[in-house]
Amino acid sequence: MSDTALRQLVIDWLDDNYHFGEAEKVIGSDERSFLKNGVLDSLGFVKLILHLETALGVLIDRKRLTPETFDSLRSIVAHVSALPAYRGVPA
Repeated sequence: MSDTALRQLVIDWLDDNYHFGEAEKVIGSDERSFLKNGVLDSLGFVKLILHLETALGVLIDRKRLTPETFDSLRSIVAHVSALPAYRGVPA
């Protein structure tokens, strides 16, 4: 139920859907831009948002998503973990 578990959930999803076990290597740093560094494209962001909403039972307001709030591993984890409905990553 920590930010570490949420971080790992995103990494696992990236490994399963885009980077085949190499997500952490491709990301490099938790602060690096996913879009600018080829981690995800715009469709990938939509798929990630849908996955997080389904897996965590949260609603992510698309109007509040900006590069500052949802374009790096650190910002995604911070944004999702701050949502009022977020109760942690299910075991």
